[in-house]
Amino acid sequence: MRSLTGWWRGRGQPERFDLYTRLSMYSVVCFEPLVVLAVLSPVRDAGRILPILVLSVAHAVVCLLLTRAGLDSYLGRRPRPVGLAVAGGVLTLAGTGLALLLLPTLAESPAKTAAFLVFAGYFYAALSTAVPPRVSLLALLAGVPCTFVVGRADGLTPQRAVGITIALVAVFVAGYVSFRLSAWMLGVVWQLDQSRQVQARLAVAEERLRFARDLHDVLGRNLSVVALKSELAAKFAERGRAEAVTEMLEVRRIAQESLTEVREVVRGYRSPDLEAELAGARSVLAAAGVDCQVLVDGTGLPPDAQATLGWVVREGTTNVLRHTDANECVISLRTDGRKTGTVTLTMDNDGVPAGRPAEFGSGLQGLAERLAAVGGTMSAGPAAPGRFRLTARLPLGAAVAP
Repeated sequence: MRSLTGWWRGRGQPERFDLYTRLSMYSVVCFEPLVVLAVLSPVRDAGRILPILVLSVAHAVVCLLLTRAGLDSYLGRRPRPVGLAVAGGVLTLAGTGLALLLLPTLAESPAKTAAFLVFAGYFYAALSTAVPPRVSLLALLAGVPCTFVVGRADGLTPQRAVGITIALVAVFVAGYVSFRLSAWMLGVVWQLDQSRQVQARLAVAEERLRFARDLHDVLGRNLSVVALKSELAAKFAERGRAEAVTEMLEVRRIAQESLTEVREVVRGYRSPDLEAELAGARSVLAAAGVDCQVLVDGTGLPPDAQATLGWVVREGTTNVLRHTDANECVISLRTDGRKTGTVTLTMDNDGVPAGRPAEFGSGLQGLAERLAAVGGTMSAGPAAPGRFRLTARLPLGAAVAP
């Protein structure tokens, strides 16, 4: 039982919804033989009931396979199951034909009507997941006149023949709406999950683009000037003029300034501000569909401590996006004494269900090394069942890790 619970918790929300939807639809299809047995219970002749019941079992199996393949086809994971649809149609005709031959006439017993509707209804429901709506409609339009003609031929009055035809349409609508709507909801859930993953990747790509843009702005102009002055210095050197030395000294100065500016850009990227990182984490996690609560007041902390904790928030957010399937994340901060104590930052999320080992990327390992370099500590692992917690403790007044 524990392993089953761990297996269930180890599945993401879309996978859980997929499994729940499929099991619900499969269970409905599997009840077909029991429904047939119930509607045939007034008929006391076992010789008539048994062949229809056996055929209903085969019909249920094919409808089950058709529903499963139809859902995969609707989600774009496999081609349309044309062969199963044809097999289901053949068994439906065989089941209704067998009921017409073995059971009393429609005018004498409602069991034949019920059996006819059960075979047709289950097939229409399974077919709705596997084929476009127009094909399902064509199947209904083909069944309506056939139902009326069969009813009249089996002794029904025109009014009762129309009644059984209307019942067939009602069964079709009920089966089509329930199964097709379930398939539609399943497709929406998987599309939302895919959109969530794309949003997370876009957030990471946007940050990389920002850094690349800043680096280009710093280096582009200076490198152009270096290229021009180097070319000018080379021409002066070819002519033996003393200005070549002056130009090369200027190239060296520009190169040193460029190096300083690049370090400033990298320092700004590698030494994040706590408030900015908290706002960015809230925004990025919200875009990825994670409810983020920030219970942090970073004001009053030393600048170096804020910068180091900003690193923790950045790496923790990246870990939530890449290695978990979280629905909520709580970021909190606690300070034990403003001057001589320690500050503790925790990031708690529900993204690592029980039974699944926690994943540690290189970012968390590097974060632990940076915290250790300034006297801090970090721990990461399961907290309460189904939750994952990242905890960073930092002595106040610690320097920013390089």
